[in-house]
Amino acid sequence: MSEPEPANPSTTHDAEIGSATRTVAGLTLVSRVLGLARDLVTVRVFGDTAVGSAFAAAFAIPNMFRRLFGEGALSAAFIPEYTRLADSDRDEADAFASLTIAMLALVTGTLTVLIELGLLAVILLSSDAPERVYSLKLVMVMMPFMPLICVAAILGGMLQSHSRFGPWAAAPILLNLCIIAAALPYFLVDGADARVWAYPIGIAAVFSALLQVLWSMHALRGLVRWTRLVSSARQRTHAMLKRMIPVIIGLGTLQLNSFADTLIAMYPNWFGGTLLGHEYPLDDSSNAILFYAQRLYQFPLGVFGIAVATAAFPTLSRHANNPDAFASTLRRGIRLSLYIGIPATIGLWIVRTPMIETLYGHGGFSEVGVQRASIVLAGYSVAIWAYSLNQLFTRSFYATGNTRTPMTIAIGAVLLNLTLNLTLIWRFREAGLAFSTAISAVAQSVVLAFASRRLLAGRPLLDRDLRRGISRILVGCVIMGSATFGVVWVMGKPASWAQNAGTLGAATLVGAAVYGVWSISTRMPELRWLLARTTNAGGTTKEHTDEQHTP
Repeated sequence: MSEPEPANPSTTHDAEIGSATRTVAGLTLVSRVLGLARDLVTVRVFGDTAVGSAFAAAFAIPNMFRRLFGEGALSAAFIPEYTRLADSDRDEADAFASLTIAMLALVTGTLTVLIELGLLAVILLSSDAPERVYSLKLVMVMMPFMPLICVAAILGGMLQSHSRFGPWAAAPILLNLCIIAAALPYFLVDGADARVWAYPIGIAAVFSALLQVLWSMHALRGLVRWTRLVSSARQRTHAMLKRMIPVIIGLGTLQLNSFADTLIAMYPNWFGGTLLGHEYPLDDSSNAILFYAQRLYQFPLGVFGIAVATAAFPTLSRHANNPDAFASTLRRGIRLSLYIGIPATIGLWIVRTPMIETLYGHGGFSEVGVQRASIVLAGYSVAIWAYSLNQLFTRSFYATGNTRTPMTIAIGAVLLNLTLNLTLIWRFREAGLAFSTAISAVAQSVVLAFASRRLLAGRPLLDRDLRRGISRILVGCVIMGSATFGVVWVMGKPASWAQNAGTLGAATLVGAAVYGVWSISTRMPELRWLLARTTNAGGTTKEHTDEQHTP
């Protein structure tokens, strides 16, 4: 019997990333749909009010730490090292993981206690500022979410290193279900007060983080052996922690920018409506409007953009010393990111108003709030493709152990964003924060793309296939965008919730159908990569055809 033909490395890597992306994206889609349901419920509890802004800030602050430490810096520094150890020395991998989890729990737990004490001191000194006190009390309630979810995120990174992407992608479902369960009774209680109801909703979020830790521990059974014999991993862990600081800045740019947006938007709630004797351009509902608009652009970013980077990261780490495989993986990641990111940018821009009206109007936002949120969503949506690429490019540097380059670029992006924030809010109010984030993200993406060429050992980043792939995506997006805009224009300005929902549904279906037909008719390989299965035992790839073999 003849030997099986060796798998084409490029083909194999495409299938691996495509399959992992499909798993992460599919489960993340379920989570995001439930997250959307969560937002539909909570926006009708809080609305575009000071209470909504306070809850949004309380939710955003521990989440910022999660994204920086758990899913961001520590995860990015931890996964490449743990992946290599898991492939070569299981005992050392177990010691490394055990020490990392223990140190993370200790550090984040201590940090939480210190923050809680600091907030308590500020509350005791703020008896004459009830809105500030209320907001900070909510932050105190939700701060324990941070250490629990950071530990859960590292457990999720371990699962990804073992090519088990499903359990961690499904974990956020627990958060959404807990918050929905806590919020729904509000509508059954006569005279329920949203200010009071925010506390049990916050407690439910914290409880969900504990459930995610337990869920991830269960999924790791048989894959890791926890141990107290960690002395052999101390030097390796110390080196990883030294890499964390630049990683926090490099990978956390979007999170830091969003957190800066939150602080600027919460100024009226914490300090009043004037700044240096001048009327502040934002009001106490600005943060609620900003938060709920952010949730909509984060939907396609979380489902596909971050999913591609998450799926590609372990593969990039494994091929850090194989320039051909590394370059192939990075190029495929770029194409997958743009394949979803560009149409998401165009589509969300076109349907932003009927989307906000359908999801957040009619019992949620006021009419003015809907208009303001629509402009904010427009600002964020223009750079969905850039947010996606930044995640991929930054992880490609981390896979090779280079944390300094993305950190330096990220510092520039954060400074640019802050400068634009403080400039644009005076003319565009909270929408200025959104456009600032988008502009800085595009600038960061361009610089990262140029800098990433040094990772390819002289190989071009924009090779012939990548240029051709991007051209096809752009042409398809122009056709898709024209069709989507045509639907919105033909259906006219909606006057009711049903008409808004109809416009949103029709435009979305037509846009997806047109883009799908374009992908199939032009035999775009990106679609097949998303549908490809992983390699079988014989090394061949099922349901996959590389572009070079496409007529």
